[in-house]
Amino acid sequence: MLIYSGFNQSNSHYSKDDSAGTILGDKASQSHLMANSNGVEGLHVWSSPEGGCKIDIGKQIFCNRSLNMKNILAVGFDMDYTLAQYKPETFESLAYEGTIRKLVYDLGYPPELLEWTFDPKYMVRGLVLDKKRGNILKMDRHKYVKVAYHGFRELSKEDKVGTYGNTLIRDSFDEPDYALIDTLFSLAETYLFAQLVDYKDNNPGKVPEGADYSHMYKDVRAAVDLCHRDGTLKQMVAKDPKRYINEDTSIVPMFKMLRASGRSTFLVTNRYISLADFISSLFRHEK
Repeated sequence: MLIYSGFNQSNSHYSKDDSAGTILGDKASQSHLMANSNGVEGLHVWSSPEGGCKIDIGKQIFCNRSLNMKNILAVGFDMDYTLAQYKPETFESLAYEGTIRKLVYDLGYPPELLEWTFDPKYMVRGLVLDKKRGNILKMDRHKYVKVAYHGFRELSKEDKVGTYGNTLIRDSFDEPDYALIDTLFSLAETYLFAQLVDYKDNNPGKVPEGADYSHMYKDVRAAVDLCHRDGTLKQMVAKDPKRYINEDTSIVPMFKMLRASGRSTFLVTNRYISLADFISSLFRHEK
C-alpha cells in the first residue's frame, strides 16, 4: 500500500502539474491534516478515511529513498497480502485443508491425511526446500546450510555437512531441484510437504506407487493449483470474507486519492480470474 507522509505538507505535490494544490485539496485542507486528535504534528495517512490521523507506530513504513510522483501516470498493486490482507491462521489453514482433499480425492493419497492439521506458526519465509531429498534448509547469505531438517527431523551436523558440504563449492539451490519458501502462501504447502516426507518414511507402502519426495512435491503443487482452479477457495472465502481477509478502511480512500490526481490504477496478480475478481469486488463495494 502507498502511504504518503511528511511534516512539510505545503511542499508535498502529488498532482501531475506544478500547481500549489494537492490532490487532497487546498492549503486549508492541508492544515487540517497537519494535526492529529491531540493537536500534535506528525506522520499522517493521506488516504485515511478519518481525514489524516497519526499513523500507528506498528503501521509506519520506513523509506530510504524519496519518490517524485510528478511523472508517474499509473500505479499498480499486487493482490495477495497487499490489497487482500489475508489472515494466515484462517486463510492458509483453508488452503491447507483444500490441498489435502485434492491429494486424497484426486491424486490417490490415503484418506488418513484428512486428519492432519496445520500449524501456521511453524514455518517461516526464507527457507529452501530440497525436493529430491525431502529436506528443508536454513542458509546464511553465503549459501552455507546452517540448519537442515528431513521432514520434521533435524539432521545431525555430520549428515548436514555430508549432504551439503562445508566448503565454498556448494549447490546453487535453485530450481528445478530446490524451491524457495519466499511467500506466505508457501508456508502451508511446505508444512504439508514435511508431513508427507515423514509419512512416506514411516509408511512407505501407503503413498502412491513411485511417489518419491520430488514427486510428492509436484503433487502438492498440483493440488494447490486445483484448489484455485475449481473455485474451492473462492467459495469458502465468499461465505465469510471477514473470517479470511482483514478489513483495511484506508484502501478505497487511497484509490480515490490516486484517481483524483489523474493517475490510473491497475492490479497485478497471478490469481485465477474468478478469485481475483471476487476479492476485488470486496473493495469496489466498500463505501
